[in-house]
Amino acid sequence: MSDSESSRPTHDFVSRHLGVVGRDQAAMLKAVGADNLDDLIARAAPSTILVPVETPSIPPAADEQSVAAELRRMASHNHLTKALIGRGYHGTITPAVIRRNILENPTWYTSYTPYQAEISQGRLEALIVFQQMIADLTALPVANSSLLDEATAAAEAMLLARRASRNKTNRFLVHSEIFDQVREVMAGRATSLGIDIVAVDLRDRSQWQPAVEVGCFGALAAYPDATGELWDPSEVFAAVRQAKGIAVAECDLLSLAVVSAPGDLGADVAIGSSQRFGVPMGFGGPSAGFMAVRKGLERQIPGRLVGTSVDTDGNPAYRLALQTREQHIRRDRATSNICTAQVLLAVMAGMYAVWHGPAGLRRIATEVHGRTVRLADALRAGGLTVTTAAFFDTIRVNVPTRAGELWSRCREAGFTLDLVDDDTLGISLDETVTDDDIAALASLLSGTGLPSGSDCAPATGNDSTTSSGDSASSGWPQSLVRTTEYLTHPVFTSFGSETAMMRYLKRLADRDFALDRGMIPLGSCTLKLNAAIEMEAISWPQFAGLHPLVPAEDAEGTLQMIDQLETWLAQLTGYDTVSLQPNAGSQGEYAGLQAIRGYHRSRGDGQRNVCLVPSSAHGTNAASAALAGMKVVVVASDDGGNVDLDDLAAKIDEHRDQLAAIMITYPSTHGVYEPGVRQICEMVHAAGGQVYIDGANLNALLGVARPGEIGGDVSHLNLHKTFAIPHGGGGPGVGPVAAKAHLAAFLPGHRQMTRTQHPTADGGTITHDGLAVSASPYGSASVLPISWAYIRLMGLEGLREATGQAVLNANYIAHRLRDAVPILYTGSNDLVAHECILDLRSLTHETGITVDDVAKRLIDYGFHAPTMSFPVAGTLMVEPTESEDLAEVDRFCDAMLAIVDEARKVQAGVWPADDNPLVNAPHPACRLVDAWDHPYSRRLAVYPGVIATREHGTTTGMHMGQITRIQAKYWPPVGRVDNAYGDRHLVCTCPPPEAFESAAAE
Repeated sequence: MSDSESSRPTHDFVSRHLGVVGRDQAAMLKAVGADNLDDLIARAAPSTILVPVETPSIPPAADEQSVAAELRRMASHNHLTKALIGRGYHGTITPAVIRRNILENPTWYTSYTPYQAEISQGRLEALIVFQQMIADLTALPVANSSLLDEATAAAEAMLLARRASRNKTNRFLVHSEIFDQVREVMAGRATSLGIDIVAVDLRDRSQWQPAVEVGCFGALAAYPDATGELWDPSEVFAAVRQAKGIAVAECDLLSLAVVSAPGDLGADVAIGSSQRFGVPMGFGGPSAGFMAVRKGLERQIPGRLVGTSVDTDGNPAYRLALQTREQHIRRDRATSNICTAQVLLAVMAGMYAVWHGPAGLRRIATEVHGRTVRLADALRAGGLTVTTAAFFDTIRVNVPTRAGELWSRCREAGFTLDLVDDDTLGISLDETVTDDDIAALASLLSGTGLPSGSDCAPATGNDSTTSSGDSASSGWPQSLVRTTEYLTHPVFTSFGSETAMMRYLKRLADRDFALDRGMIPLGSCTLKLNAAIEMEAISWPQFAGLHPLVPAEDAEGTLQMIDQLETWLAQLTGYDTVSLQPNAGSQGEYAGLQAIRGYHRSRGDGQRNVCLVPSSAHGTNAASAALAGMKVVVVASDDGGNVDLDDLAAKIDEHRDQLAAIMITYPSTHGVYEPGVRQICEMVHAAGGQVYIDGANLNALLGVARPGEIGGDVSHLNLHKTFAIPHGGGGPGVGPVAAKAHLAAFLPGHRQMTRTQHPTADGGTITHDGLAVSASPYGSASVLPISWAYIRLMGLEGLREATGQAVLNANYIAHRLRDAVPILYTGSNDLVAHECILDLRSLTHETGITVDDVAKRLIDYGFHAPTMSFPVAGTLMVEPTESEDLAEVDRFCDAMLAIVDEARKVQAGVWPADDNPLVNAPHPACRLVDAWDHPYSRRLAVYPGVIATREHGTTTGMHMGQITRIQAKYWPPVGRVDNAYGDRHLVCTCPPPEAFESAAAE
């Protein structure tokens, strides 16, 4: 045991969260010239931003047992009923094999977005399975690998239609009977961009035909719609396409097992939610939205798109395709501002289809439909009027003046229905509903039981048109009975036993690199510990099983937790109020900018639409500003990487009357505490603008500075960075928006929110009245217990210590590497913030070894590469976070020093420029069994970490942690992936098994 490890108190969570304590910390502080963590922060950050430690409402740190007990108490205040409300959210059964092996498995939930394809093959394969599932069920050839939710998918489809349509009007037709949350999110996007949404009953030719003739760039038709009505939109789609518009179908994914697919009905685009494929409702989220498109629209599709390619040995491999569409490259011209999506939930949904297979999905769909038919028949037999003529799983029942009474009666019996109005009840069934449930509902509502002979027998056979319910009973037109096949790829029929499924998921997990294997030092990404105790509550039924539209009394515990979390976040950031609705950082940015625009409009300054964005900003900033209808004006950076104050002054003068805001990141994207941040804020405020401070780097501020007290008017935070929610391989995320009181009224509201008042930092309440940005009132509510637990476990002192340790780790790396690799930018006292930028440009110029070569060689050393070429091309941005121990930080430094030595050997001619360990990296195991004719050894190729530690290590003996990490060698499953090949030969569905058979045989 090291001296550092022996100093950890047994039950103190803070010391368990921090990678370095005791003598190890003292040694690191000595190396960087600081006396303690407070001294380090005082040296690195300008004194003008630092705040005293006083946030009295945040409770002191608690131990794990106490936090678990508090969460259980809150969970016990939630009241679970069988929620048959529907409206886009359904009860579902999460297969235990998926819950245990994916949702609760750190290999899946601690990985990052799969930009490094070679170490993400398992996740990429799982995502292409999801894409195949969506493509099959929608009968459209290209599907993306998830969107944030159904409502944002609809909004993205509207924007896709505008880009792709040859009809250049600003009118977009929307079926009058879509879900309220979908309508509201679409309305927010439309308002920003000058789109005129026209609500039309698309079931009525007399309404839609004239609307199409007037002109539209597209139309969105929901089938079944919000009332449950299942109708044939093919005539509408044909007319819209004839008018050069884009036809969008909003569909229920489970229904497509028995209902005709959007592609077969003539849709160009299909969108929806995959929540009911094994993902709990979770009080509204997270779950994966989806989008599929016809051929020809693949370059317009937003979000991540997984495609196939080959590696340098010709073996098949997966990768992210067509990345030039995305915000990190195209900035304000991107197809979307989406960065984080919903990868973990998409993986669960895709594996739900793998587990059940086509026959299983058909059986579930036919049973759900069959029970709905039988319930409708029973209600009619009892004298009630079912107003839904044709349906899949949702009916509306007319009960004049009695809706409230009957709703309450059902509540007492354990059912929560949809109280549409005083005369109407809605009932939406799902796979959790049993025969006993529908018998009870029939009795409660009509006083009669089920008609005789109405048992719900499961479907049999493999005919996709077979239904356990009589489609005639629900009025289906024959055109809506599905006759086309789906899920025909062998992946959906090969893992029917739990043993086979467990091994398949294990094989996929083993192909990935996640935090359970080693450090992921991605700059601006903050991959810190996601502690087991923080994760524990997310799968508890009391949190996971809540429908987002239940009465407030049913969600008392969750709402209490949300109130506390909003209050703590406001206090920690120096703002007055927080909205937790944005379900990704990109949506938090958009919500904050929308609040600024709303504020200006309320003051008669609607012309203020210019957003200043530093040239160093993350691409999402510019993309979000464009999405909010703003004009992006770029501000230059000076030689030190800071905002050029002279250029800022010039841009302010040029756009003074139109200036809406500036978006700055603090600490800056260059990894330093920018000294002039207060001056920047004052300059913009003096010109009538607002200051948006991007919270991406809040891990360098928490407990030591508050954006709202530096001069910020609004910020988004990333709970999946600073506050310990795992990245999930690319989602879920939570991007709360925090604001000063004058912007509060313009923060996201939601017409379905159970209450409208939000807590303020000083103990009061305030209203958020802006348009919704997410489908659910509280966004990704089911993962909020993670951040609540993190703050409760750490306390203010612990959060402050975590910030100091994150800054210490980054400065220690800079100290160890600066003689071999220049640190591009430093701040006060030659220090950095929580990340540092390694400048490889001179190394590349002198040796020919590129930043890509270094990144791939780090895989052989057992590391995920740092952020490549951002914010400066030819560099690596390193963020080690506070959770990494000294052994791991040293191992990374040893690896980087060894890689520099390897590059110098190429320069010296020891190895040819086209045949060396760097350009050939990474080295998969299969390469070792082939003939070896390289001028370096197999040992150096695949076990360079041992040599690096011996040659560059800081101690004579290896730390036990170093030994175990070297022994736990990560073997990349493929060699370097050919990105250009993948984009030239775009395939975004599962390759046939033969592709892998031929590779294995070679």
